[in-house]
Amino acid sequence: MRAFFLNHYAKKATLRLGEASEPKVGDRDVLVEVHAAGLNLLDSKIRDGAFKPILPYKTPLVLGHDVAGKVVRVGRAVRRFKVGDEVYSRPRDGRIGTFADYIAITEDDVAPKPRNLSMEEAAGVPLTALTAWQVLVDRADLKPGQKVLIHAGSGGVGILAIQLAKHLGASVATTASAAGADLVRSLEADVVVDYKTEDFAQVLSGYDVVLNSLDGETLERSLDVLKPGGKLISISGPPDPAFARAQGLNWIIRQIIGLGSRKIRAAARARQADYSFVFMRADGAQLSRITALIEAGDIRPVLDRVFPFEELNAALAYIETGRAKGKVVVSLRP
Repeated sequence: MRAFFLNHYAKKATLRLGEASEPKVGDRDVLVEVHAAGLNLLDSKIRDGAFKPILPYKTPLVLGHDVAGKVVRVGRAVRRFKVGDEVYSRPRDGRIGTFADYIAITEDDVAPKPRNLSMEEAAGVPLTALTAWQVLVDRADLKPGQKVLIHAGSGGVGILAIQLAKHLGASVATTASAAGADLVRSLEADVVVDYKTEDFAQVLSGYDVVLNSLDGETLERSLDVLKPGGKLISISGPPDPAFARAQGLNWIIRQIIGLGSRKIRAAARARQADYSFVFMRADGAQLSRITALIEAGDIRPVLDRVFPFEELNAALAYIETGRAKGKVVVSLRP
């Protein structure tokens, strides 16, 4: 089968298209024929070596964290899926590799593909939708009437987070450029701050939750918009000690992570706020609930561009420009 390989960690490294053996299918695995694969900045960061202390993959490695496709084989203990089912998934860490013709995925990480989405549309959903769910539902416990600021509203996570927050009954503010303003308004964001001409920390106040996906300066200034007792939740770091413990990292790495997040945790405490870091996890049950929201019309994905599979490196370079409004995917079987 075809697969794109990362031969060694290096910034801006080119992935190599080559041949690989078809994955082995365990008792609780489904073998998925990949029709489309979503791209994420996580792929670029792993390629660059940024996550080696947390995700120590050995090279050569097939990247790719999002997939939509068709089940072509099931393990003998699989009960929820059968050959021919159309599915989508964010495979768990340690079993990634959607930039290939086939991938074996643990049954628990798979969900039925929304019937009203194409393979390309569905491939852009899992990682970003699960991230939004785990921030807003699991960590923030967002309630009707609360106020949430979602940074980078026209990005992959932002687009789905705005819609999920509205579905949960929250009032949503978001930051975007003028080019992305119409898009986030179409998603029913209540307040849109043009980050190029306005200072969100001066415009907004009294918020219950902030979802940060940007840099450290934005993270620290986001504390200014929170009410006492508010929650600052970041998906771009720095990781916190709770994350390090949950990952089972060794003592040295835990100490490094604790030091790296000490400043923002102390600043949050001084503002009577809470800081935490979310690194999303694979969860087919949550993804099934997201499928229901998509089929009901409560959430809709937004595609920016679809590249042919052979142009994967160009697609990675494109998402790194930061200009994408929505998700970027590669199509293997148009």
